[in-house]
This record gives sequence, structure tokens and C-alpha cells, in this order.
Amino acid sequence: MKQEGSRLQTGYHRRPGHYSGRPAVVAPNHLQRRFTVNEPNKAWVTDITYIRTHEGWLYLAVVLDLFSRQVIGWSMQSRIDRELVLNALLMAVWRRQPKQEVLVHSDQGSQFSSYDWQDFLKAHRLVPSMSRRGNCHDNAVAESFFQSLKREGIKRKTYHDREEARRDIFDYIEMFYNRKRRHGSANGLSPVEFEKQYFQRLKSV
Repeated sequence: MKQEGSRLQTGYHRRPGHYSGRPAVVAPNHLQRRFTVNEPNKAWVTDITYIRTHEGWLYLAVVLDLFSRQVIGWSMQSRIDRELVLNALLMAVWRRQPKQEVLVHSDQGSQFSSYDWQDFLKAHRLVPSMSRRGNCHDNAVAESFFQSLKREGIKRKTYHDREEARRDIFDYIEMFYNRKRRHGSANGLSPVEFEKQYFQRLKSV
């Protein structure tokens, strides 16, 4: 977390309903906090957070590529269920269309330990990896993204309704974070620019 330049976000506590009961399927922690990878589509991380609105909670699931820290999949809805995380992962698979196996790291939340999640991973040659139970540091990059979103995008506001929050979060992810926000782990470039330069180097070899 310190290496990612992140701090704890006050005002948002334990996600309501996220940890409940024993997980159905638990995968080993294959990632082992190796947050630096040398190519895209080698390791993705995913997690869920929640956003306050006067209409009720809006839940956000994201998938990030560890190579560039780009958000490659996201999903927002009023319920924190398997569909939320599967839609985010489906977007990531559709956008990236990986040719090789990809490690997908999550926590042990019930959404990620469901049989539907495991079946989707197997069907798309994705290898599950899970944090140790209740250890947020094992998924520090996803946690760092949520802290950036709440510190830079949301800025402690409470939205009038979920639709207002969706618009704001979409703009933050697609218009600012992926395209403009600079990262120390990406040589001071935005995620999109970092990947663009990577593929330009491959072509020149």
C-alpha cells in the first residue's frame, strides 16, 4: 500500500454484506503480492467498493491490469451479487481478448468464491488467485484504485441518485484515470499511454 502511494480512506468502512459466511470456493494466493508484471494480460486484479447516494448504495466492481494499472473492466449496479463482478470481468475479457492464461486475483468475498465465478474463469482460461481472508494488503492495487477514486473523483460527496454517481464514476475511470492520471509504476505515464508505448516498442524490435 505504501509503495502504491495510498492511504486509508476515512468515511467508508467495511463493505455492507461483502463478507458473509464461509466462501464456497477458495483459490490459493498465486499472486503473492507480486504487483509488478512485465506485460499486459498476465495478471489482473478485481474488487468491489460501494458509493453513497440518497437513493441507496451503488456498488462498483472493477478489473485492473497490473501491467499498466488500467481499469479494463467495470460494472455498477444497486445489488452486490455475482452478476456485478461477472459483468466487470466479461468487459475485461471482451476488451482484452487474451491469447494466454491470465491470473485473476480477488479477495474471498462470496461473489468471487461462487461457482458461477469459477465456471466463468475456467471457460475463459483465467486462473483464480485469492487474498488471505480479510487481508486487504494482498490486493493493494485494487484498494489503491478505490482510494484514488474516492479521494480524487468522489471527494466525499453523496450523490442525489445512482444515475448521477454512475455518470461521475464513468467519467473518472474512462476520461481521467485511464487516459490522463499518471502513475509512478508506469514511468509517470497514464495507463493508456504506458501500454501504447509498450506495443510501439514491440513493433520496433
